[in-house]
Amino acid sequence: MSGPLYIPVLPARAYAVAAVKGLAPGIRDRVAPLWTLPVITGEDAGQLEEAVDKELRRVAGVHNYTSAWLDAPHAALDEAPYGHLLPLYWSHTALRPVTDPALPASHQAAAVECAGEGGGGLGIRIRVPGAWNDELVGGTTALLARLAPGVPVDLLLDLQTVLPSRPDAAKEALRALDTLVPLAAWRTVSLLAGGFPDEVDRVLDRDRGEVERADWDTWHELRASRRPYAQSVRYGDYGVLAARNLPRSADDGGRSSYGLLRYTTERTFLLARFWAEKRGETGATREAARWITGFPDFRGSAASMGDRWYAQCARTTGAKGTGNAGTWNTMGNIQHMTYVVRCLSRADD
Repeated sequence: MSGPLYIPVLPARAYAVAAVKGLAPGIRDRVAPLWTLPVITGEDAGQLEEAVDKELRRVAGVHNYTSAWLDAPHAALDEAPYGHLLPLYWSHTALRPVTDPALPASHQAAAVECAGEGGGGLGIRIRVPGAWNDELVGGTTALLARLAPGVPVDLLLDLQTVLPSRPDAAKEALRALDTLVPLAAWRTVSLLAGGFPDEVDRVLDRDRGEVERADWDTWHELRASRRPYAQSVRYGDYGVLAARNLPRSADDGGRSSYGLLRYTTERTFLLARFWAEKRGETGATREAARWITGFPDFRGSAASMGDRWYAQCARTTGAKGTGNAGTWNTMGNIQHMTYVVRCLSRADD
């Protein structure tokens, strides 16, 4: 399979950008993130424009040599500052525009125009949080009709949260793709899903837990089907955060008193929670890291920058300090993305 193997759905935030930067070059070349601009607020129009531009510049700076998608589902493209900032980045950087048949016509029109001007094509992200709805077909067909001939188009089927409590997710994906794939000569077709648990408390026992990667199983079930398109469907997920966290504003409050280390194995997420209030968590963080590195599935410090950080953190003496929530999210995502690309590379051989 040529092109990217893996589409991580990431928020346009500093820790996610740091995670992509932290990937080894050979891994990063196989990754094409779907960046999602979260809700951004400002006290006035000037502050809002500065905040939006800061996030967009940070994300665009990662992709000097590789392309990615940029989705802004919460932005009103007929209002400032989005009305001029997003077309600028969509048309003049490696960030390809994304839209959705459920979004306003003004959003679709701007994304379609930028897809033609920039030359990178258009991503159509169709969200299916539950059962497939045939009404989405009409909106998708109308959106495709807006495109000029020859503009490449990518299908991003987003199942959103897929946990063990959603056993029919693969069947819903197949229903959707059976309908959507014949609508266009898609450049790529991707299945996206968030497999990290929404409520961590429910899967922890004494602050430790292991949960199945249901989204990973869903993709494998789809690939095992006899559909002619199945083997070309690319895999995407929400990294090591719950799908519901993606649109959250950075300043929406509610900082947890707990920290959480996450580690991805072949079939599960390992979760280790610890008390992180008042910066007194160093010892507790190292204990959580020791629990993770003690598993047979821990792949050793040479596997990735994230694995190396876990190994260093687990030592009684080692890397100075143990970081903060941004560090834990960054390292968890580096380890996760590296492992996913290696698994997909083996499947592609």
